[in-house]
Amino acid sequence: MDTRQLRAFCEVVERRSFSQAAERLGVTQPAVSLQVRSLEKRLGLQLLDRSGRRVEPTEAGARLYAGAQRLLALEEEITSALADEVTGALAGTFTIGASTGPGGVVLSQLLCQFAEVHPDLNVALSVFDTQTVVERVADRTLELGVVGAAPRHRAVEYEPFFRDTVILACPPGHAFAGRTVTLDELQGEQLILMQEGAGVRQMIEDELRRAGTKLGDLGVRLELGLQESVTSAVRGGYGVTFISRSSVENDLAAGTLVEARIAGLELEREILLVRAAGRSETRAARTFVEFARQRLR
Repeated sequence: MDTRQLRAFCEVVERRSFSQAAERLGVTQPAVSLQVRSLEKRLGLQLLDRSGRRVEPTEAGARLYAGAQRLLALEEEITSALADEVTGALAGTFTIGASTGPGGVVLSQLLCQFAEVHPDLNVALSVFDTQTVVERVADRTLELGVVGAAPRHRAVEYEPFFRDTVILACPPGHAFAGRTVTLDELQGEQLILMQEGAGVRQMIEDELRRAGTKLGDLGVRLELGLQESVTSAVRGGYGVTFISRSSVENDLAAGTLVEARIAGLELEREILLVRAAGRSETRAARTFVEFARQRLR
């Protein structure tokens, strides 16, 4: 039902006058008359008695007026709610996932800052390996993901977010500390890896392949899950590991870890946003990405 026709009809009923209704609506009297006649024609009912000095609703008109008031109030409520969605305070819950590298420090701090700016919004960060984040974005469990690699998945789309460096983290006093070492030297060390599906591991496997070698050639004997497990083992002196530099900056500053580089490996990577293909972006997700990009410049 055309709400413009209903609004014109209700104004006539309330003012008992076409001319006053037209003045109230800011249109001409013939326009109001046309709207009401079109409504009567559509319903097949006479809604107004025009025979007296004042316009009065018929019995059908009185029933329509009561229902139209509720419908117009609902329209106003919906319009107001949509306006708040565009311009009002962010509310509800924003669900985002990240792999352990970006999720460990950079993203968690950005989300804390974002939550301070939007106190009515609940922020829920889930940290997994890269493959799991991508799958949960694809099945729409998560609104947005932040990952360090881009495994193929036809249900998601990737876009650059920020740059990151992967280092070889070593325990304090290690012979590699502050050096650029060769792959041959690395073969003599206890190399600790994250589990399959981790973005850093995928990057290292790709870089080793470009260098003409593979992980198996490095004699890996320890795979310890995700970031916290491998960094804990390295702090304890049990080996070395490849890891996102941004995720261990506090350790490097405190001296609980030291870094090295590997000759011949390009260990710069793009941290990526991942979204479900075809999904309409929520205002919370869009606002967060804009917020984060400003702070990551």
